[in-house]
Amino acid sequence: MNFPVDLKYTEDHEWVRVEGNIGTIGITGHAQGELGDIVYIDIPDESAELSLGDSFGTIEAVKTVADLFSPLSGKIIEVNTGLNDNPEVANNDPYGDGWIVKIEFTNPAELDKLLDVNSYKELIGQ
Repeated sequence: MNFPVDLKYTEDHEWVRVEGNIGTIGITGHAQGELGDIVYIDIPDESAELSLGDSFGTIEAVKTVADLFSPLSGKIIEVNTGLNDNPEVANNDPYGDGWIVKIEFTNPAELDKLLDVNSYKELIGQ
C-alpha cells in the first residue's frame, strides 16, 4: 500500500497536502480499500466554512456510506468536480486525481494535530 511521506493524515483516514495556507484533502488508500468501490461523493460547494472535525460530506460505496471530516478549519476554495461524473477516481488514484477539496485553512496550529506517515501506518497496523 502506498503512503506518501509528504502528506499529513487523520485518524479518520483523510490525508492533507499542505502548500502554504492551502490544504488539499482526500481519503487515504487504506480508506478507499476498506470502503470498496466508490459510487458517489457528496461534498459542499466552494466557499463553505468548516471547523476542525466538521462533517463536510459523504462517500457512498457499494458496501457503505462514510462521513468526511474536516482535518482543518477554514474555507473550501476548490472542489474536485471531476468526482461527480467519475467517483471511482478516488479508488484508482486517492493521492492524486482523487483529491476531494482544497481548503484555505485559518489555524496553522491545527496541523500539529495531524499524523505523520509513520504514525498513520502504526494506526492502521502497517
